[in-house]
Amino acid sequence: MEHNEPQVTLLIAAYNEAECICAKAVNTLELDYPHDKCDILFVTDGSSDGTEKLLREFMHDPRIRVLHDAERRGKLAAVERGMKYVPSPIVILTDANTLLNKDAIRNIVRHYADPNVGAVAGEKRIRKDLQKDGNGAGEGLYWKYESALKRLDSELHSVVGAAGELFSFRKELYRAVPADSIIEDFHLSMCIAADGYRVIYEPDAFAEEEPSASFSEEMKRKIRICAGGFQSIVRLRSLLNIKRYGILSFQYISHRVLRWAVTPFLLPVLFILNAVLALDGNLFYQVTFAGQITFYASALIGFLLEKFNRRSRLFIAPLYFTLMNIAAYAGLIRYLRGTQSAVWEKAQRKK
Repeated sequence: MEHNEPQVTLLIAAYNEAECICAKAVNTLELDYPHDKCDILFVTDGSSDGTEKLLREFMHDPRIRVLHDAERRGKLAAVERGMKYVPSPIVILTDANTLLNKDAIRNIVRHYADPNVGAVAGEKRIRKDLQKDGNGAGEGLYWKYESALKRLDSELHSVVGAAGELFSFRKELYRAVPADSIIEDFHLSMCIAADGYRVIYEPDAFAEEEPSASFSEEMKRKIRICAGGFQSIVRLRSLLNIKRYGILSFQYISHRVLRWAVTPFLLPVLFILNAVLALDGNLFYQVTFAGQITFYASALIGFLLEKFNRRSRLFIAPLYFTLMNIAAYAGLIRYLRGTQSAVWEKAQRKK
């Protein structure tokens, strides 16, 4: 395949996306890439709101194909089914409720000139015009932080986990993910990295989406991700072998395992120990304990303001940090109980 403009397929799993599917189709057709080298495959399994009918209006363009089945089996099953119809060596997964920048494909495929690159992770962004309220600002801040980490991971060696909003890989490296996988995009990207390929981060290929409609909707999404995180830690436990995987294990343990399974559970311990040390009269520990109290008090104020629909950006960072760590507890409970379904229940988005 040509390194500059290889044949690519955009694979889009869409479930009941009638509100945004036309905008997605138009956006995808307007991407700057040769028409004869770009296939666009929508899989609308289970949709009951006419998503597939709306897409058929765009099928005058030969690039667009639509697969539809009345039964809903979830995003993972839709991707698995769609992969059977992918003719190209490069696959680009993107969500139906996101819009890509015009040069996204070009900025992704240029990395495949390096045979050591097995996958490319794009950047997820929250629409700037919808970051004015509390939740939009918090989600936007979180993804800026996450993007900074991915950039550093990529520079060091490999991204440890790609977001499904925009994720590309070599078709030959695709492997079937267990059907009950909760965060299949993370699992697949880590399997590609475990096979010895680099997963590159490309910030100039980005997918923009609306923030969750509320903190409760965002929490629903985060709890699901955390449950999937614990599932992945168990299933990808071979990656903990630093002797075998070297720098990849270091990145995986420090960025994911500690973050999902250790840090949230050490925060209460840190608070209690700090309180005990502060009681001994040590000024340093008294200052740090006062700082912790101030931080969590700010999170509580932010939560109360959000509850009464009176938001302040001043309290967004402590509130978002606290809620995301609470989500780890809820996610662990769901994982241990086996109550987290692999079928994605999408969060309501702000319009």
